[in-house]
Amino acid sequence: MFKRILLPTDGSELSSRAVLAGVSFAKEIGAQVIGMTALPDFKTFTADAAMIESTEDEYLAASETRAGKYLATVSDAARSLGVECATVLVRSDDPHEAILRTARERGCDLIVMASHGRRGLGGLLLGSETQKVLVHGAIPVLVYR
Repeated sequence: MFKRILLPTDGSELSSRAVLAGVSFAKEIGAQVIGMTALPDFKTFTADAAMIESTEDEYLAASETRAGKYLATVSDAARSLGVECATVLVRSDDPHEAILRTARERGCDLIVMASHGRRGLGGLLLGSETQKVLVHGAIPVLVYR
């Protein structure tokens, strides 16, 4: 049925639980997984404190380290269950677009993701990336709560 599952992660607790559930599901059905995370590019003019306080090189290095930790959650879970896994870091200011583009480019036939990553005012103002994936995508999405 499903052969390649995209597991987007933002490093949150709920996202990490969705990754573990996605890898377990992949094991049960004999599918591969693609772990991915999307991080914004450096901007000179921004309200993001991490960018204001860093040079571009410092920000990019720190964000790649952070992404490596997020993606290690996927690769470690896959390795422990014997599931074939690849990971990808995408630079994008629109995570839902990066998720959908990565799924298409990597030939994924299912996306497994958490119900939401942002909470509180940030979630209200910015909206749920999961909701945007559901609205704009054509690939089946399994939402983990």
